[in-house]
Amino acid sequence: MAGMTDTAFRRLVKRQGGCGLVVTEMVSAEGLVRGIDRTLEYAEYTEEERPVSIQIFGGDPEKMAAAAQIIEGMGADIVDVNMGCPVPKIAKHNAGCSLMREPAHAASVIAAMSKAVKIPVTVKMRAGWNDSERNAPTLARMVEDAGAAAVAVHGRTAAQSYSGSADWDLVASIADALTIPVFGSGDCIEASQLIEKLHAGVEGVLVGRGVLRNPWILAQAADIAAGRPPREVTLEDRGNFLLEYIDLLHAERVRPSHQPPVARHSAEGATAAASSHQPASISHDRWVINKLRALGSWYTKGLENGSHLRTAINSAESVGALRKTINDFFFAVTSSSCR
Repeated sequence: MAGMTDTAFRRLVKRQGGCGLVVTEMVSAEGLVRGIDRTLEYAEYTEEERPVSIQIFGGDPEKMAAAAQIIEGMGADIVDVNMGCPVPKIAKHNAGCSLMREPAHAASVIAAMSKAVKIPVTVKMRAGWNDSERNAPTLARMVEDAGAAAVAVHGRTAAQSYSGSADWDLVASIADALTIPVFGSGDCIEASQLIEKLHAGVEGVLVGRGVLRNPWILAQAADIAAGRPPREVTLEDRGNFLLEYIDLLHAERVRPSHQPPVARHSAEGATAAASSHQPASISHDRWVINKLRALGSWYTKGLENGSHLRTAINSAESVGALRKTINDFFFAVTSSSCR
């Protein structure tokens, strides 16, 4: 998810268990080809995150193929094409979900990429543009014929954005019709829901917002699938996750001299000291605070007095104040648990 699932967050989620594939924030194909530092940093990942898929967006077959080659050169396991983003600033550039409105052109993008690289090319799409253009079944077959190795379908239209409910019957029908793996997405907030969705016949389930609320959801789903009770997540666990996230973010540029840097996979031309797309106009501490504020809007949902925590995080003016807020909220009482 753009602006949220940075490499630090992905590493922490991976450490909890149950995560079979990590997908980066979506990256501009144009920016990759032009070698724009900030874009290159979005595509960075660490060895700990494997298997990793780098997701790109764009609409020009030639540039998308060139971007796929750059990603292959970075050592990524998969290159994924975003045909599901409903955000206007993406869609208006013939990218994201707007590609679904031109199925033949969308298929030509996949064909060009599949010919340009040896790693799998996959596609993330929605049910369609709107209720009158629910063409995911048609487009899925077309991109399969064009060389896509797998397809992921979010069961909402672009017009719905995240309102209403995802149509998992549609997702299941696509999974039944294609020979390549089909993954489903949408309305996966509880671990039990992931297991229910797997019974729809999909190869796997992609989880976005659910992980932002509960980074243990994948591990809990793995427990259920194995016949075990889902692990309990204590307030202390939740507090430690945030503190570790701060530590990883802070280490992006501020690191003790005795501590070696984390090995990163970067595109040629990326800056050596990765800033994880930190704007130069703000201090590093302010960037860390802003990242915690963004995560906090999701992470605090469902927590008792979560709104109080969210307000306190949004009011923090230093990393030290952030740490104190987290310690006061999560470690003052350790007997409670949160599922």
